[in-house]
Amino acid sequence: MTDPARNSARDPAGHPIVVIPARMASTRLPGKPLADICGAPMIVQVWRRAMEAEIGRVVVAAAEAEIAEAVQAAGGEAVLTDPDLPSGSDRVWQAVCEVDPDGHHSIVLNVQGDLPTLDPALIRTAYEALIRPGADISTLAAAISVEEERTSPNVVKAVCAFDGAPLARALYFTRATAPWGEGPLYHHIGLYGYRREALARFVSLPPSPLEKREKLEQLRALEAGMAIEVALVDTVPLGVDTPADLEKARAALSRRSV
Repeated sequence: MTDPARNSARDPAGHPIVVIPARMASTRLPGKPLADICGAPMIVQVWRRAMEAEIGRVVVAAAEAEIAEAVQAAGGEAVLTDPDLPSGSDRVWQAVCEVDPDGHHSIVLNVQGDLPTLDPALIRTAYEALIRPGADISTLAAAISVEEERTSPNVVKAVCAFDGAPLARALYFTRATAPWGEGPLYHHIGLYGYRREALARFVSLPPSPLEKREKLEQLRALEAGMAIEVALVDTVPLGVDTPADLEKARAALSRRSV
């Protein structure tokens, strides 16, 4: 197994830590962190993808003991967090404060716990976008290629002007079809990097008006004047929210292990 301390030595800028928030409550797929995927719980598969990124320390922020126990049984690090926290970001921040009270890690990567087929390179891309001057937060986006996704409110659009560059500053995020006119639209991918002080400030802020209207947490950061750097990538990871998604993930990881 890869040594996280050695990885941090390879990437010393900010001594990054990857935190994966997970909780059992899910209306469409109850208990999904422990759903079996190719012989391992889904949360363990996500932890493995994060380890494969070779960024540094990886911690699972678990709302329930059974999630932490599954990760620890696989050789991973997990910490219990308050199950009543309002969001994954709050869970990540509580975990960081618990496992790193002295502030050794000044960059935090937030990887969702339902991305078992995640390309580990995407975590590194979010990290590299964050260490650019002026960025408080980083995230990812991919060009929309499926026509119906352009108008679907379930596909969040990142409004930014790449103009041939791999990085751009986020101007807005929306469920609407934006921007207007001819040109590409970008599917926002909910994987984030935070400078530690930015994450601390973010979770201390109340939900903002546009955040509540669009139901998009990242708008709180923009409304507070925080800078979000967006990296353009060529793939949207599969998020597991339904039994059908779970079968897709099983099939994908089964092919991967062949």
